[in-house]
Amino acid sequence: MARTIRGRNNGLEIWPGYVDALSTLLMVTIFVLLVFVLAEAFLSVALSSRNKTIGALRSEIAQLSQVLALQKAKTASLQDELSSMAALMKATKTREAALMAANSTLSSANAALNAKTATLGAAVAAAGGKLAGQVKLNAQEIATVSLLNQQIAALRLQLATIAAALDAAQKKDQEEHVQIADLGKQLNEALARKVQSLEQYRSEFFGVLRQALAGQKDIKVVGDRFVFESAVLFPSDSAQLSATGKAEIAKVAQAIETIAPKIPAKINWVLSVTGYADKEAITGGPYKDNFDLSAARALSVLHLLIADGVPKSRVVAAGFGADHPIASGDTPKDLAQNRRIEFRLTSAD
Repeated sequence: MARTIRGRNNGLEIWPGYVDALSTLLMVTIFVLLVFVLAEAFLSVALSSRNKTIGALRSEIAQLSQVLALQKAKTASLQDELSSMAALMKATKTREAALMAANSTLSSANAALNAKTATLGAAVAAAGGKLAGQVKLNAQEIATVSLLNQQIAALRLQLATIAAALDAAQKKDQEEHVQIADLGKQLNEALARKVQSLEQYRSEFFGVLRQALAGQKDIKVVGDRFVFESAVLFPSDSAQLSATGKAEIAKVAQAIETIAPKIPAKINWVLSVTGYADKEAITGGPYKDNFDLSAARALSVLHLLIADGVPKSRVVAAGFGADHPIASGDTPKDLAQNRRIEFRLTSAD
């Protein structure tokens, strides 16, 4: 009996060790779970911060894309103005070349007259020496000497006249050089002032109109112009605006009403409405050719803009028919792009 009791006591003494081991294992498990929970929390915070950063970068990229588009429009406008200036300077250089040619001709004539005068002077001197050796002069020789003297006087007068004309031409040429330089400087300054004064409002107009027309595939920006394909505004071979077209033109009028009060009164601006057609000949309808159709469409848009509140003095219209295409191909897509209405905010000066 004593041996049996001792064996049972040994089993109870081992049990606390098992309890300690299980407690330790439980604490380790809880610690590991706690580490995983904290790691997941830190990872969530990091991912949230990264998503916010990506969103901010995307917003900045969109803003930079818009600024780039506006800058391209500004560059195209400046290129048009610089082309006009280049044409003016070319005409000025042509005129300058003509003046230089005239001066060269006058110089040649002056040299020829000087040579002729020297020849006549030598002839007179020879005649005088011959007459000095003669005791008597007959009437014919006297008449010859008198005629030679008259010719010399006339030639001297002609030479003086030509010399005065040459001096006047040279003086005028110098003055025109100064005037040309001043004119070029003034034109450049005027161009810079005009571009700077209107450009900020043109950019704002583009921004308002771009926002109003967002998502329209058939409406796009080309240089400094908004381009509407005719299919958006008109039925085929017609100058009557569709219901959709009237709604789109109303957006343009609203953009003008938003920008117009901000433009200073000293800036004489207009909204240019230009109509274009494709090169396919018109086979029916009230219009005899593409020029008439493009002009009629531009006028329809102009009248609707006025009806929507744009002042008559701030809108002009023109039609160019099939001239100035923006797509050179013959596919239906190319022809559709060339049938268009363009809007441009520009100076009326």
